Amino acid sequence: MNVYEYLLSYQIKPSVQRIAIMDYLLKHHTHPSIDEIYMALCQDIPTLSKTTVYNTLKLFVEHGAARMLTIDERNACFDGDISVHAHFQCKVCGRITDIPLSAEEPDEIKHMKKEGFQIEETHRYYKGICPECLKMNKN
Repeated sequence: MNVYEYLLSYQIKPSVQRIAIMDYLLKHHTHPSIDEIYMALCQDIPTLSKTTVYNTLKLFVEHGAARMLTIDERNACFDGDISVHAHFQCKVCGRITDIPLSAEEPDEIKHMKKEGFQIEETHRYYKGICPECLKMNKN
């Protein structure tokens, strides 16, 4: 499925800016911030503004086509991978890495559902030091 069709599948009307922003999210699994996306695309789309990037990402999140991560209290970043997974942020280099989760629901989710809660989304964040930064600190 191309980006145009992907956006349509989430009931988002494709535009040049929306296609470019979603394409960037889907191709760059770096969990970019608004500024990073803007800087990456503004050369190719001179009419692009940070406000457009912000509003587009907000639209993507509202329609379920992307996720906003608030693992870092200072910056929101975005993920085009909407599959169920966790995130790990390195306290040294700041990089955010995807962590696969098992298909089985955690006990706390099962308990909440049993109690009648309707869970619509979850966020699982871990923080620590990544293997690369640990290697650098040992040298």
